[in-house]
Amino acid sequence: MFIDTHAHMNLMTGNVEGQPLQPEHIESIKKIVDQAVTVGVGAIINVGTGFQDSQDCTSIARAFHNVFAAVGLHPCSSFSDWKDHFTAIKTLLKNKEQNKIIAIGEIGFDFHHEPFYKDHQTASFRAQIELALENKLPIIVHVRKAPDEFLAVVSEYVKDGLIGVIHCLTQDQAFTTQALALGFYIGIDGHITYPKNDALRATIKNVPLSQLLLETDAPFLPPQQFRGKQSSPAYIPLIADFIASLKDVSLAEIEEKTTANAIKLFQLPI
Repeated sequence: MFIDTHAHMNLMTGNVEGQPLQPEHIESIKKIVDQAVTVGVGAIINVGTGFQDSQDCTSIARAFHNVFAAVGLHPCSSFSDWKDHFTAIKTLLKNKEQNKIIAIGEIGFDFHHEPFYKDHQTASFRAQIELALENKLPIIVHVRKAPDEFLAVVSEYVKDGLIGVIHCLTQDQAFTTQALALGFYIGIDGHITYPKNDALRATIKNVPLSQLLLETDAPFLPPQQFRGKQSSPAYIPLIADFIASLKDVSLAEIEEKTTANAIKLFQLPI
């Protein structure tokens, strides 16, 4: 069994981001989940980027036995009103088990999309880290063009038991080595297959299998053979097969190790 540890299935249905899911969207997601199951993807983590999005993630998780939810405020949504969204997201954790919440995410830093507000992103990230620690949950981290800021903040909390995954790694070997040393896992998506990502492939060769996770970020970042189309959790075996060839190990070993890692990090009840 494979596990997709990072998807946004609510964005694959035609639903407008920020708008509540409708029954027809849940029916569309059922087709996505069923398709993934047929190729061996036995569990999917659907990841939030704001309050409405996170609430939808919990609705999806409750609707499917093999789907779990992460809730959080994305750095690109961390503006002056971030505290309002954060307060709303906290309400979802009052029913953590019922809502099948297994992580806080997608949170972190993004200094690529302008305008960005470093102070708001930092305050939001810290608040959500502390929320994760209070609830004994890992974090799912988005880091773009802010490696030093991420490492500086996270280093303060590792002693308190903070753990998580760097979603969709794009950083260099030096950053990756430091993140691994802090105990973080590395999430790899379809972008590992893109022709220009030689540096990423070289870095992933050095990531131990004990700290590697599979992701799709669906509907984003499809494998190379599907560029220009939506990605899907059903593409996880393709990503796994590419990594197996890259690291010169069997597909079965990638499946076994990454699934065990996901179950361990997220404490998945499967």
